[in-house]
Amino acid sequence: MAQTPVLIILAGGASSRMWPIREKSLLRFGTEPLLVSQLRRYQALGFQEAVIVANPENVDDVSAMTAQIRPMTVRVVVQSEPKGMGDALLQAAPALPNRPKTAIYVNQVHDVVDEQLHTDILKAYQASPETSFVAGYEREEYFPGGYLIVSPSGRITGIVEKPGAANKPSNLVNIVAHVHSDANRLMDALRVEYARDLSSDDHYERAMDVLMKDHPFRVVPYRGQWNALKFPWHVLDIMNYYLSMIQGRHVSETAFIAPTATLVGDVYIGERAKVFPGAAVVGPAYIGADTIIGNNALVRNSMVLNHCEVGYTTEIARSYVADRCSMHACRVLDSVFSPGVNFSAGCTTANLRIDHGHVSSYIKGQKVDSGRDKLGAIIGADAFLGVDVMTMPGVKIGAGAQIGPGTHVHKDVLNRQRVYVRQELTIVDDIES
Repeated sequence: MAQTPVLIILAGGASSRMWPIREKSLLRFGTEPLLVSQLRRYQALGFQEAVIVANPENVDDVSAMTAQIRPMTVRVVVQSEPKGMGDALLQAAPALPNRPKTAIYVNQVHDVVDEQLHTDILKAYQASPETSFVAGYEREEYFPGGYLIVSPSGRITGIVEKPGAANKPSNLVNIVAHVHSDANRLMDALRVEYARDLSSDDHYERAMDVLMKDHPFRVVPYRGQWNALKFPWHVLDIMNYYLSMIQGRHVSETAFIAPTATLVGDVYIGERAKVFPGAAVVGPAYIGADTIIGNNALVRNSMVLNHCEVGYTTEIARSYVADRCSMHACRVLDSVFSPGVNFSAGCTTANLRIDHGHVSSYIKGQKVDSGRDKLGAIIGADAFLGVDVMTMPGVKIGAGAQIGPGTHVHKDVLNRQRVYVRQELTIVDDIES
């Protein structure tokens, strides 16, 4: 039987499109960061060696997290600049085992798929270890990504980036779940592409396209879940994937559930969490350790992580709330909160356009359709929103920003900006009877 490929997980690159969310590989969906939960899945599938490509900002956190993955051998390398996937793989090359021919399995940390995909692609490789394999996501409607050109026998002859709906060569979208039977051959092809000094950053795809002409690449079709963290609202898609894995009711022995509180459906309640009288947690829902769900509060189809305060009459629906967030008598709808957000009394995230159309948001200056008819706010770490603030659909608020009381936020607020409404008070000393 062929040796299990060495796993390469790409966890570096730039996350500028995720602003104001920081390092997507460190996001936690439940008890563990995304990178750790992904590694544990690979370990359960039999992977014994892994190389993680980090960036200068997250390398210390990545190294600390991966140290707990045993007995898998994990090496962490740094991609100093975001020069594309091909450059990331070249940085990983020195950390690969020194063998005449090493197979590698390339994945991105922020692509969350069903375990079946990994199982199928490993089985295909074991049956034909001289062949390279690429996952092809079967999708009828057009997707603005790379499409595989596939012969009737299943051999891949090329990749076309964003061909347009009328020019799709197949219905198979390229997912970064690639087994390369010979890592050295791939690295040599990448070096050739970087030597060409072209302005585009698709060196990896171009190298594969060249290799496909002379070496067998075959498609592994996939129809399961595929959730990728590309834009900040995709956090909600990943959240829903992990919420779907909660089966039944799990309540920690150290948690407190008031007799008049209500738990409905698939619910996880973490250690020392408290659900007070009149509160309801409606599944699928995750409540983290040391979090308080106050009187008459409602949490549904959401994740509320550790050390949060969900105050009296607060509603949290279809939202992701990270550690140490505080809310009181407010509405958090279809939103993403980073750690440490203060959402004061009376605040609301508006989530629905008047015309019921898709909510758009600005990403690096460009208006992007979220594809969602309901989307609230994306709020960065340690932002403070005063009482009665209302955010319009799709608005993003940067880390450390401060929003004054009574403000209606109609456009994005940058990191550490202060936004408030000036008020003019008229004082009448003598009120006529």
